Amino acid sequence: MIYLSPSQLQQIETHAQTSYPEECCGLLLGTIEGDHPRVIEVRETENAWTPNIMEGFENAVSSEHQPLSRKNRFSIDPYVLLQVQKEIRDRNLNIIGIYHSHPDHPAIPSAFDREIAWPDYYYIIASLRKGKVTEIKSWKLQDNQQFAPENIIIVA
Repeated sequence: MIYLSPSQLQQIETHAQTSYPEECCGLLLGTIEGDHPRVIEVRETENAWTPNIMEGFENAVSSEHQPLSRKNRFSIDPYVLLQVQKEIRDRNLNIIGIYHSHPDHPAIPSAFDREIAWPDYYYIIASLRKGKVTEIKSWKLQDNQQFAPENIIIVA
């Protein structure tokens, strides 16, 4: 399970809707106390996906039969990740997860999502239909390289 405030969930929803029909993406900054990840800040990032990012992910590409674009792919610039890690270190926070949207697709991780996932992160996916968020789900990559659903707990 992962803990978020109502305003953090709203921020993800708003980012997804304003980015539609492209995927949005961002970072979940927070703390993990025991098995309790708590989001302290949602940090929106630019979707930096470009076709050359696909090098090395041929297995994920071949299983999906649609033109690849920011409408069905996302990437966070590694430089942004590094800068955020440096910035939050002094605040005793960590990047505990990543969120992104699935325009006109379910909030279920794709083969590409699984291919690029890191096991220590939580992944929140917002599903949109015609530009409106219909569901938001959280996932965590397991040792068997499959995603397992995680409950989102709303806290004040």
